[in-house]
Amino acid sequence: MATKTLPFTKAQIERIISRHPTPLHIYDAQAIVANARRLSRAFAWAPGFRNYFPVKALPNPHIVRLLADEGFGADCSSLPELVLADRVGLTGEQIMFSSNDTPAGEYVKAAQLGAVINLDDISHIDFVERHAGLGELLCFRYNPGPTRHGNTIIGEPAEAKFGITDAQVIDAYRTIRERGVTRFGMHTMVASNELNATYLIDTARMLFEQAVRLKDELGIRLEFVNLGGGWGIPYRPEDEPIDVEGVAEGIREAYQAEIVANGLDPLTIYIECGRLVTGPYGYLVSTVLHKKDTYKQFVGLDACMAHLMRPAIYGAYHHITVLGKEDAPCDHVVDVTGSLCENNDKFVIDRPLPAIEVGDILVIHDTGAHGHALGFNYNGKLRSAELLLSADGEVRLIRRAETIDDYFATLDFAALDAGS
Repeated sequence: MATKTLPFTKAQIERIISRHPTPLHIYDAQAIVANARRLSRAFAWAPGFRNYFPVKALPNPHIVRLLADEGFGADCSSLPELVLADRVGLTGEQIMFSSNDTPAGEYVKAAQLGAVINLDDISHIDFVERHAGLGELLCFRYNPGPTRHGNTIIGEPAEAKFGITDAQVIDAYRTIRERGVTRFGMHTMVASNELNATYLIDTARMLFEQAVRLKDELGIRLEFVNLGGGWGIPYRPEDEPIDVEGVAEGIREAYQAEIVANGLDPLTIYIECGRLVTGPYGYLVSTVLHKKDTYKQFVGLDACMAHLMRPAIYGAYHHITVLGKEDAPCDHVVDVTGSLCENNDKFVIDRPLPAIEVGDILVIHDTGAHGHALGFNYNGKLRSAELLLSADGEVRLIRRAETIDDYFATLDFAALDAGS
C-alpha cells in the first residue's frame, strides 16, 4: 500500500502562495534525486546502464539538468525536446531520439547532435538516409504485436501505430547493415503505468530473445537494448509500488539465461522511465473558489483540466489532500471540478473528502509526470507556474505562469487593425 504524504506543510504552502498564486505545480527535488539514485543502484550490475528520462513527461530544463547530473540521458521525440536536451548540456549518445511521422529537419537536428536515432518504421531508412544520413549507429523500435498485451493507456501493441513488426526485424537490420551501419540497438515500448513486475521482466526477456535471433540469423550483435519505460506508480493508496530492486534482479536473471548463455555479454541495457522517477514527487496546488449544491455536491477550484488532464482523458485517479484537514473524517462525497466549459473537467467524481470550504487549499498528488506537460490553452486558460522545492524548504521558480500577453503573442492584431 502506498502512503500519500507531502513534503511541505500548510504554512509553507501559504507562504509560497503569497508569492506565487495558485494554481501551481511544485516538485520535490530531494525526493526526485533520491529516486533516481535508487534506480541507478538497482542496475549497477548492468554494464553501461543508463536511464533516458523522457522529456515529454516533464519538459523543464531544471528537471532534466537535475537528472543529467545523476547520469541520466534524455529521450526526445521532437525538435524542441532535442533543443532542450542540448541546452542543458546533454550531447551525443546521451540523447535518444525516438519519434514517429517525423519531419526531416528533426532527423537532421538529431544527427547534428550525435543522438541515437531510433527508427519507428522500416520505410524510414530511406527517408533518414536521404535527409540526414544513417550514421554508424541505428536503432529500431520493435512492436511484438499480438504476442503481447497492452493496457488502457497505451493500447494493444497490434493496434499501435508504433514500431516494426516481428516479421520485419530481419529485413530491417539486414538493410541498414548493407547501407553501412555498423552499430545496432533495439528498443520497445509496450507498457504504460505498468505495476506488474513480471510484465516488465518479460519485456526485457523479449528483447534479449531478439538479440539472440539477430545473432543467429544475421550474425549481427546488438550493442544495446532499450527496454522502454512504462513503469508505473501507485496513484491509488491501495496500489502496491513497484519493487525496483526486484524487477532489476529479475532482468539480471533473464540476462544471464539469454545473453550470457548465448555469448552476447556484454549487452548494454537502457530504459526510459519518466513517471517512475518524477511522477510521485509533483503536486498540483489549487485553491477552492466555489461550492455548488445542485443534484450533486461540487467543489470548484482555480485549477482545471488545462492544468492536469489525466483524470478527464483517462479517468485516472489522483489522490487529494485538503491542507489542514489531513486527519478530518472524509464524510462528504463531492465532485472536484475546474472552470473549463467542458463537463468532463473534473479531477474527482463522487470522492469522499473532508468538509471543504471556500479558500481551502487542495493538493493533487502524483502530478510530476504528464501533469503540467499535458497543459493546453483551450478556453483561454493559461498554464501555471512550476516550482522546485529544495531540501531546506526553499522554492525556486523554474517556469513562470503564462500571461494574457503570452496567449496573444502569436496572433497578429496589427494586421487585423490594418485590415479594418
